[in-house]
Amino acid sequence: MSTINVTRDETGKLDGLTDADKKAYARFTNKIKELEPGEIYRLSVWFPRNPKFHRLHWAMITALFDHQEQFADPDALRQWLYVGAGFCDFYPGPKGRMVAIAKSIAWDRLDDEDFADAHAKVLGFARSEHASNFLWPHLSPAEQSEMVNNVLGEFQ
Repeated sequence: MSTINVTRDETGKLDGLTDADKKAYARFTNKIKELEPGEIYRLSVWFPRNPKFHRLHWAMITALFDHQEQFADPDALRQWLYVGAGFCDFYPGPKGRMVAIAKSIAWDRLDDEDFADAHAKVLGFARSEHASNFLWPHLSPAEQSEMVNNVLGEFQ
């Protein structure tokens, strides 16, 4: 798979960043121009991560950690949230049963679109009845709902 770094030049036109990118981008645009009706051209696009959104995600996890009673380690909470949100892979465990392992949110693993999707799933799981019951077992359902709204209200 080719990777082409594209930028906008002084005239406002898109072009490759380096000489190699310029050559690859020109080849790409020629392929698009030559595309016949019904032909398919597959594109893979990487949206750069937004550092502010990344910090917001970590602030959400920190806020949950600071207000919950089950985890002594914020990374354990993070992994539990990711698994609960379905942001995980399944592998055979030591006895053959499938075990969920949280996926990485490393900058080189997820682009901004995929990260936003993961954040939304984590937020949805954190708002679930299951998560509330687990994180605040001594609270009534109404108090759990109020707690989750207070903690997560700013992270929508």
